[in-house]
Amino acid sequence: MNFLVETLRLIVFSIYYLLEALVKMFIPIRKSIAGETVLITGAGSGIGRLLAVEFAGMDVTVVLWDINVEGLKETARAMKEKGASRVHYYRTDCSDRAEVYRVADQVKREVGDVTILVNNAGIVTGKKFMDSPDSLIEKTFQINTMAHFWTYKAFLPAMTEKNHGHLVSVASSAGLIGVNGLADYCSSKFGAVGFAESVALELVASGKDGIKTTIVCPFFIDTGMFDGCGTKWPRLLPALKPEYVAKKIVNAIQTDQTYLYLPRAIYALMFVKNLVPFKEAVILGMYFGAFNFMDSFKGRQKKEN
Repeated sequence: MNFLVETLRLIVFSIYYLLEALVKMFIPIRKSIAGETVLITGAGSGIGRLLAVEFAGMDVTVVLWDINVEGLKETARAMKEKGASRVHYYRTDCSDRAEVYRVADQVKREVGDVTILVNNAGIVTGKKFMDSPDSLIEKTFQINTMAHFWTYKAFLPAMTEKNHGHLVSVASSAGLIGVNGLADYCSSKFGAVGFAESVALELVASGKDGIKTTIVCPFFIDTGMFDGCGTKWPRLLPALKPEYVAKKIVNAIQTDQTYLYLPRAIYALMFVKNLVPFKEAVILGMYFGAFNFMDSFKGRQKKEN
């Protein structure tokens, strides 16, 4: 009898949630985030800075983290030009667990509890696996993956206590599909996605449905981080405009969207990946140029002093 009851329950709720998702696709419900405290890692440049500027006019308190102090100052200035009045920034090395915990405690004392956490900081070496120094591989995981563990440990307890908050992981489409020449980066982003999904399930299992999660998996973004990289067919898989990505992330937070893949073609690629044989996936990868994405990689160039 339990089997029949639970199977019926599965069918009913499956139909309900599928219909709910369909309705929300055409009639999205946006929540107000006024009064929230948003913390963004990697806010000194790129998507982190653009996200901060997007939040500037939303009546929120924004906390900026980055290892680059000058970049933080520039982001804070750009936010204030957009009307933001509650902006705080802290030099933070997200690869250093002790420093993450120390600065997190400082934020709690000086600003208050963080209610929207955006793990955005990331790095890429752009080297093939056997050419990657061990130190750079470790650094990639420390920033792209392990930093998420430490920020969650620091800020999730207060969210759990109030059953209120939002956890955002800015990962990558490279955290869904392996790419030639990005072994360490893909692995770190796979780890970030798996970690975010697992914690989301823990929250559901513990009844903390007031804490939402969003996992962002974009294709290459034109921020300079992947300068030199290109796609074989840019009309099918173009590099994404950073302003567009920032707006889509904020919209995903406001609509409690669990997964955000950009562009939409990534949804189709994921569907195909799980259906076709490995050799067919290889042929498709060759067709889309995945074997050569990193051939001309330059990355973000450091400014001369």
